[in-house]
Amino acid sequence: MSEQALRLASLHVYPVKSCAGIAVEAALVVETGLEFDRAWMLVDEDGEFLSQRELPRMALVQPRLRHDDMVLRAPGMLALHVALDAVEAPMRVRVWDDTVNAYDMGDLAARWFSDYLGRRVRLVRFDPEQQRLSSRQWTGPIDAQNAFSDGYPLLVASLASLDELNRRLVARGKPPVSIARFRPNLVLDGLDAHGEDHLDEIAFAAGDATVRLKLVKPCARCPIPNIDPLTAVAGTEPGDTLAAYRADPRLGGALTFAMNAVIVEGIDRVLRVGQTGSASFAFD
Repeated sequence: MSEQALRLASLHVYPVKSCAGIAVEAALVVETGLEFDRAWMLVDEDGEFLSQRELPRMALVQPRLRHDDMVLRAPGMLALHVALDAVEAPMRVRVWDDTVNAYDMGDLAARWFSDYLGRRVRLVRFDPEQQRLSSRQWTGPIDAQNAFSDGYPLLVASLASLDELNRRLVARGKPPVSIARFRPNLVLDGLDAHGEDHLDEIAFAAGDATVRLKLVKPCARCPIPNIDPLTAVAGTEPGDTLAAYRADPRLGGALTFAMNAVIVEGIDRVLRVGQTGSASFAFD
């Protein structure tokens, strides 16, 4: 097993599942990933989660985290303020195959999102007492907790992978895309294109301690990367270009980009943009 130096190029948090993300300079590592990442979610009247797959305009909802609240803005809407330390009625909601405990965030938030999206929805917050674990098929003995992420606490991508995709897009006469299309939490510099596919663990010094993450599963891409995060308009790129070179035999030929990761060590420690770290490569 060999090691390689790398740098944490950017950090991203997505407070409301499937709404726009926030690039942050530092983020606290918690049991479910980065603090406030996918802590909130929109559900329909049956408690089923909603995403850009059904409602592309969710991409235009821009959150901002402040000391005691989250401010949400969307085209044509006044700002919505959501308290970080308050919830309303408990309820049960469904995210993919998991039915979990959550808290409704009240009628004002529900009306704001319903007015913007043109259908009845409610904003809910994940119950921190709820345990929702990643698939042990991929995590092995590690209990990897999640809030409302699709299935893993963290998503790791690299600048080199994005550069390679954009090289191929431009060669086909298509415009380049930003990393926002892929909604990663950590973006690494110092790897070859898609080098993250072959990593075992990455480690960053956090003060006198360490944050250690294990990359466990390639991320199969749904249609969301084909939605422009600046306009919410759906197209066929970068999916068409990825189809030419990113069919992954580990997932039955699904198109993959970036790697799902779990936390081995580092709860309550802080990651910062610009930190240097090391990566160990797993060789089959």
